[in-house]
Amino acid sequence: MQKPNSKEKFRDSVKVKKSKAGLGLFATKKIPKNSFIIEYFGQILSNKERDEKGGRYLFETSANRTIDGSCRENTARYVNHSCKPNCEIEIIRGRVYIVSKRTILPGEEITYDYGEEYFDEFIKPNGCKCESCLKD
Repeated sequence: MQKPNSKEKFRDSVKVKKSKAGLGLFATKKIPKNSFIIEYFGQILSNKERDEKGGRYLFETSANRTIDGSCRENTARYVNHSCKPNCEIEIIRGRVYIVSKRTILPGEEITYDYGEEYFDEFIKPNGCKCESCLKD
């Protein structure tokens, strides 16, 4: 993926709607493979601030930099976890981009793998609600 020219190239191609895991982000138009969909953004926290704040919307971008994505303006916060995601994360110069791994069709939920640490702490205790796990 090349560095995006605009902050949120496909922002007009996604919409927040109800999903099986609460609220989720869904495609409203076809999104091609390897497309930048949306940026995860928010206040930049130091390690001390991150540890004091805690929470589910913290995204570590380096050993000493974390993004607090809890603000409502951060539409990317609605992208849910999936064990078989259709997107992945690209961190470029401390910025977090959500990029499609394959073509995403209208109506599909935008998902990425939150990673083992987040999964074990927040998802596993209540059971994974991603589409692939609910099918099993």
